[in-house]
Amino acid sequence: MTLVRKPTDIHRYFASEQSFCELYSPAIRLLNDVHWSPLRIIRKAVQFLAKRDGISILDIGSGVGKFCLAGAYYQPSVLFSGVEQRQYLIDEARLANERLGGLNVNFIYRNFTQLDFNQFDGFFFYNSFFENLPGTGKIDNRLEYTKELYDYYTFYLSRKFSELPEGTRIVTYCSWDDEMPSGYNLVETREEGLLKFWKKGSKPDLYSPC
Repeated sequence: MTLVRKPTDIHRYFASEQSFCELYSPAIRLLNDVHWSPLRIIRKAVQFLAKRDGISILDIGSGVGKFCLAGAYYQPSVLFSGVEQRQYLIDEARLANERLGGLNVNFIYRNFTQLDFNQFDGFFFYNSFFENLPGTGKIDNRLEYTKELYDYYTFYLSRKFSELPEGTRIVTYCSWDDEMPSGYNLVETREEGLLKFWKKGSKPDLYSPC
């Protein structure tokens, strides 16, 4: 049986940050400026990561699913998955996707350390580990936050990235690069060095996103 998506005027939600936030509850909207990537950042990241149709891209620490939803809007032929360890944020992401009519996304309620990274072709990382550091903004008080967790997660992610095949593409935003192992070339930087495009392999691409 073929499922037919009901037509919905989704374009207005991606016209501005304010319009996109209308997908969420008022409490979630207050977190947008600090904890979710701006739409302009997502568009640039997707242009680099979505190198061909049919691939799968993972957002590590996906929160309310903003990267995945916007990514699927910009590149509907690519599957965008988000992994998040807070159930209520996963619920918000799934509800937002319903309001958009059902985009090509998958939200996974899990700690990222429980995932097989070989399922994915590209990765987006807006440093979700920072909230473990003292003095940084927290999404909520439901989790334990420690410097030890920051160090552990960073080491673990670096190891997982190192195991991926040549050609793997990663975009980092607001990161100190501690999670990036040797073997990845920095292809391009944007947004005054905050947005970085990486590719594993011997020769970097000459890439210039809009």
